[in-house]
Amino acid sequence: MELSPEDSLRLSVLLANKPQAIRIDESRMRVQGLTAQGESTLRLSPNARPDQYLRLVRELISGHVLGSPGGYPVYLRRWTRMGQMRDESLEQLLLLGEPEAVVAAVCAPGLSDELARRAWWAMEDAGNARRMLKNPAVREGRMGRILADYLVDYLPFETEHEEIMETVRLVLQPGLLEESQRLDLWRKSARKQAYLVGFLQALPDGLPEPAPARELASALSPLAETGNDYARLLRRVCSPFGQAFLKTVSSVLAKPPTQEVLIAALETLRGYFAGLRPAGDPDLTLDDLLSEVQGLATSPLQHAQAAEVLALAPGVRDEVLAMRFLSGVGYGLIRPLLPDPTTQGSLMRRKLAPVIDPIQERLGILRGVQG
Repeated sequence: MELSPEDSLRLSVLLANKPQAIRIDESRMRVQGLTAQGESTLRLSPNARPDQYLRLVRELISGHVLGSPGGYPVYLRRWTRMGQMRDESLEQLLLLGEPEAVVAAVCAPGLSDELARRAWWAMEDAGNARRMLKNPAVREGRMGRILADYLVDYLPFETEHEEIMETVRLVLQPGLLEESQRLDLWRKSARKQAYLVGFLQALPDGLPEPAPARELASALSPLAETGNDYARLLRRVCSPFGQAFLKTVSSVLAKPPTQEVLIAALETLRGYFAGLRPAGDPDLTLDDLLSEVQGLATSPLQHAQAAEVLALAPGVRDEVLAMRFLSGVGYGLIRPLLPDPTTQGSLMRRKLAPVIDPIQERLGILRGVQG
């Protein structure tokens, strides 16, 4: 079985004209090419079953581009997904008319802004937009705003919370949205916890609605300047943006819809106080974390920086202990109470109340609203 002579000739002409990208519309049985002059469309005239005919089309294209008629080779799938594809091969991937090849190209660290433009023409897809916005060359190029605008418009149609959080985080990177777009997205976040987590991840010190600041003991400011992490973080949480961060985290934890949203919120909260734990996530259970914090309460001299803060400002003892507690929150708290990763909604929140309530209590201490 062969391609019709007409299609074979027209495909050969298309390829000879050095297209920048190719896409195959299977439902309409047509091949489209992106050229320096614009788009060209080739309507196929199949003489066999559509699936068989399209395989022949792909073989002809692959034979011309890669010198192999086998389509998008399995080894290339593996290499490109692992980030091992050479940058000089990316242009070829965009000529194969294969969705998998486009995904491989947009995953490549060497993707340029120009190649991102071609890849976006070849396959407009929210997943591809997110992948490309992780690339500084694309994010800071002409395509950055185009991809961000697309993701904002597509956001109401996303159904997976992980993708919603990632989308919001990515589009809030500097230089991608106008201020009016950012504020509109914030307004839409009011009752959408996944949106709020994206804001927390992207703008921990720049949320759109700062809260009233808390007074910081004057003796702690010089200490913060000398590198004391407890003093530095106390100054951070007492600022208008710090208070807004804590308020927003509390709002998310009040009604997390899924475990993914909850875990992302806890990881963001732990990251905020990461300076207190250079070793990273301690992965402690609630009892272990409470025991550790109690050790700080009873023997502060074993924690030099905390002792230094308490010596100058004894009145911030509760805040110091709260920060230490929050710097250790994570999946370790959830694991013993919720072994089923599919549990969500009100049942999840009831089961996790013994963990969420102590976290909320510490957030309240830092916000000055306990009780």
